[in-house]
Amino acid sequence: MASNLKSLSTYDAEKVPDAGHFSFGIVVSEYNNHITFPLLEGAVATLEQHGCKQENIKIVFVPGAYELPSGAQLLDDSDTFDGILCLGCVIKGDTDHDIYINTAVAQGLTQLSIARKRPFLFGLLTPNTEQQAIDRAGGKHGNKGVEVAIAAIKMADLARQLS
Repeated sequence: MASNLKSLSTYDAEKVPDAGHFSFGIVVSEYNNHITFPLLEGAVATLEQHGCKQENIKIVFVPGAYELPSGAQLLDDSDTFDGILCLGCVIKGDTDHDIYINTAVAQGLTQLSIARKRPFLFGLLTPNTEQQAIDRAGGKHGNKGVEVAIAAIKMADLARQLS
């Protein structure tokens, strides 16, 4: 469903596993930080709300969205995590740069997820306008950081169940 038809922060808390025994890494793009930092706040608050301890959340920053996959790999190499959330924002501009960056990030995180056998979550906003980004980073459409955190918890739980 398109995010303009629902809030990204709406979910059934009863269906979210306890995250008390999970650890998560979060990689955040510093570019468009007026968007990415609220995504980070939403993600951390959601992880903690579902039991993840603050000391089991490690946050690192990268310059831009393009660096999210390499930052995620470096973070994953530094410690053992049940999932790594990658948060960024690429706003469409006058050129096609957004297509190249968004595709590279999506492919990079998919490759990491498959190769490393753990979830690397795509929390990259890909809006056409800055207002659309604001609306999805705590604005009228909720917070994509919340959605990514819920997906991280559910994927970490699935991996644990199947291992």
